[in-house]
Amino acid sequence: MAEQARAWVRLPSGRRLDLLAPTPFDWTDADLATGLSRTFRWGGHSIWPGAPLSVAQHSLAVLERRRRSVPLDAPRQLRELLHDAEEGLINFDCISPLKPFLGAAFAELQHRLMAAVAQRYRLPAWAPAEKRAHKQADIEAAAAEAVFVAGWSRAELRNTLGIRARASDQDVLAAHYNEIPWRPWSPEQAAERFAAELARLQAMAGIAQSAP
Repeated sequence: MAEQARAWVRLPSGRRLDLLAPTPFDWTDADLATGLSRTFRWGGHSIWPGAPLSVAQHSLAVLERRRRSVPLDAPRQLRELLHDAEEGLINFDCISPLKPFLGAAFAELQHRLMAAVAQRYRLPAWAPAEKRAHKQADIEAAAAEAVFVAGWSRAELRNTLGIRARASDQDVLAAHYNEIPWRPWSPEQAAERFAAELARLQAMAGIAQSAP
C-alpha cells in the first residue's frame, strides 16, 4: 500500500503542521506571527541594512491602508491582517512572476492553508467589491515597498515590474509605531506587533485566542 504524501513542519510551539492536509488547530497565534515575521517580501532583498521587509509588516500596512479608506468591523480587519497568512505557515512568499511556474499544485496548497486560516479565525468570505478594494490596497503597498524598500525607481516600477499604482512616499505605519519611515522591522519587532494586533482584533471579534 502506497504511503500517503505528507509534508510536516515543526513549529516553534512544538506543534506539527502537515502542509498538505492542514487543520485549523495545527498552529498557535504566536507560531503564525513568528512565521510571518521571518518570511520576507521582495525575495529577501532590501536597500536597508539589517532584516528585509517581512510579510508581517506588510500585512499590518495593508490593514492600515484599508482602515483609512473605509470603516471595517473586526472580522473584516482580521481578514485584511491575515490576507497572506498562508505564507507564514509555508515560510515562503513567492514573487509574483514565478507563481505561474509553480503550477496548480502550489496554488492548491495555498488554498488549503488559507481555508484552514479562514475557518480558524472565522473570516468572512470576500464580496467582489471588498476583494477589489483589498487588492488595490495590496498593490499600493507593494508599489511603495518596491521603491522605498527594494530600491526600484518609479520608472522601473511601471516599465519593469508592471505595477501601475502610485508609490506614495507616506509610510502608514511610521507614526503609529514611532518608526523611521520604510525601515524594515526586525523579525522580533514584527512578530510582537503582528501578534498584538491579531490578539486585539480577536478580542473585538469574540474569538478565543490559542494557547501558547
